[in-house]
Amino acid sequence: MGWSRGCYKLGQVKPTIVLLEDEPDIANLVTHHLEHAGFAVHTRSAGDKVVSWARANPPALFILDVMVPGVSGFDVCRQVRDDRTLAKVPIIFLTAKAGEVDRVRGLELGADDYISKPFSPRELVARVRAVLRRFEQPVSANITTPDFSLDC
Repeated sequence: MGWSRGCYKLGQVKPTIVLLEDEPDIANLVTHHLEHAGFAVHTRSAGDKVVSWARANPPALFILDVMVPGVSGFDVCRQVRDDRTLAKVPIIFLTAKAGEVDRVRGLELGADDYISKPFSPRELVARVRAVLRRFEQPVSANITTPDFSLDC
């Protein structure tokens, strides 16, 4: 699952990011920059149904605003971490809730990063890539079975 500078080979699947953001201008800005960087973005404006959609379409990452209609981003984070199929998917908060209490709460709920608004779109893309790098599973070039070993 490697990507570089938004360029993909024909047939290569783009990593999907679920964006929970109720402000259309911010959602459009984030989507534009992430798509330009080579990601597919699925945007939701309310917290309900985010987890059910993600179960059927497992994303590479969640970006959550805290203050959205219905289920808050904090609650979505808690639901993701409690879900066996999604628990290991990384989460980044992108929110105007910039106080220390909110940042600590988000990280304690299981977020992997916390970005306060206003934000730099370039920095957001860099942080998305950094978080995803930490979650990539290295592929071993040495394959071993009990009676057989193959060094690639």
